Amino acid sequence: MDVLKRVPVREQDAVVRSANFEEVCLGYNEEEAMAEAARCLGCKNAQCMKGCPVSIDIPGFIGQVKEGNFEEAYQIISKSSALPAVCGRVCPQETQCEGKCIRGIKGEPVAIGKLERFVADWAREHGIKPAKAEKMNGHKVAVIGSGPAGLTCAGDLAKMGYDVTIFEALHEAGGVLIYGIPEFRLPKQKVVAAEVENVKSLGVKIETNVVIGKSVTIDELMEEEGFEAVFIGSGAGLPKFMGIPGEQAMGVFSANEFLTRNNLMKAFLEGYDTPIKAGKKVIVVGGGNVAMDAARTAKRLGAEVHIVYRRSEEELPARVEEVHHAKEEGVIFDLLQNPVELLVDDAGCVKGAKIIKMELGEPDASGRRRPVEVPGSEYEIEADVVIMSLGTSPNPLISSTTKGLDVNKWKCIVADEANGATSKEGVYAGGDAVTGAATVILAMGAGKAAAKGIDEYLSNK
Repeated sequence: MDVLKRVPVREQDAVVRSANFEEVCLGYNEEEAMAEAARCLGCKNAQCMKGCPVSIDIPGFIGQVKEGNFEEAYQIISKSSALPAVCGRVCPQETQCEGKCIRGIKGEPVAIGKLERFVADWAREHGIKPAKAEKMNGHKVAVIGSGPAGLTCAGDLAKMGYDVTIFEALHEAGGVLIYGIPEFRLPKQKVVAAEVENVKSLGVKIETNVVIGKSVTIDELMEEEGFEAVFIGSGAGLPKFMGIPGEQAMGVFSANEFLTRNNLMKAFLEGYDTPIKAGKKVIVVGGGNVAMDAARTAKRLGAEVHIVYRRSEEELPARVEEVHHAKEEGVIFDLLQNPVELLVDDAGCVKGAKIIKMELGEPDASGRRRPVEVPGSEYEIEADVVIMSLGTSPNPLISSTTKGLDVNKWKCIVADEANGATSKEGVYAGGDAVTGAATVILAMGAGKAAAKGIDEYLSNK
């Protein structure tokens, strides 16, 4: 075998998968995983670990996979990560662990993400669970939100012996893993529900349908319910819009709403009466991973889909793999273009968009070249559904109902990056509620840091 090239990963055929919601990537089998693991150099000063926000012992677990010790590999990963089957599927490994892999200097980096996914899937199929705390310490901690930040913080605290309860606003635990990421990238029952069960197996309790700020406040949790510390991992679920004419028309969705209706209300299953207009011709505005998710979902629901993005392909913020998969599935990319108005029919429904062409000017604060309108280049495009995927910000409900909790001008909770501490004693925060919309793994890293901060706080208290 050529050690410079990674073992290829099997995928569903693009034409077949563009009409179903089954998982695109089929993953490694045991033989393929061991062959890929054998490519790892086992570096003593492992650069890959420096690229991992939750500091998994990557050479350690890969070394066990190489020898066929899959259960030991799982326990090594589980010491650092509460959601390995999720991370193996949705982490941007190419810019993190794999981006720093020494093997990648002369050849292709080791497929660390695909190996993590294999180990987690193998453990699930063989009934292997993460190791529990040996004894409880008697301290109660509340975690708000059951997304990646909340699950990670809760799992880490439970392993330390804390009595942890997660409060989730929706009827199903998992946060963005359940309602945001589509089934074909992250299977809900097979993967997400199993990862949630693993966290519960550590002793974590989860209460759903509890809206913090309405059902109960943080102050009440601490003053009346006996919780000594609280972690806020409530995410960023408030969508942003462009503020252009026609955005109030019927048939205009935020990507958040479109994906939530599809995931939680199972629009992708025949026989489910889900109130969503899938559309025959769909425009998705934006170029991030969520835009790709929305576009690929609309494609599977039978639409002709156009992604309209104001910069070039080089500046697309989505993962290269997601862009590649979208193109394979027939999503059309209208790049260096931007809507300036949505067109509305007499019944108040969207019927298309007025688009202006763009060109790239000087770099802006993000380091990317700023898109500039080309005068006189407007044209119209038909569409019966428009999906805005322009990012999200935190819902201000929690911050507005909690005394002494500081937020910044974007309504994000102000928290110490090192340990998640906020301006309110005993209250910690992390993930999208602090940073605005970001990646699953960065939210997990924040949950991990906050768990350590809470442990130090309660130990000293």
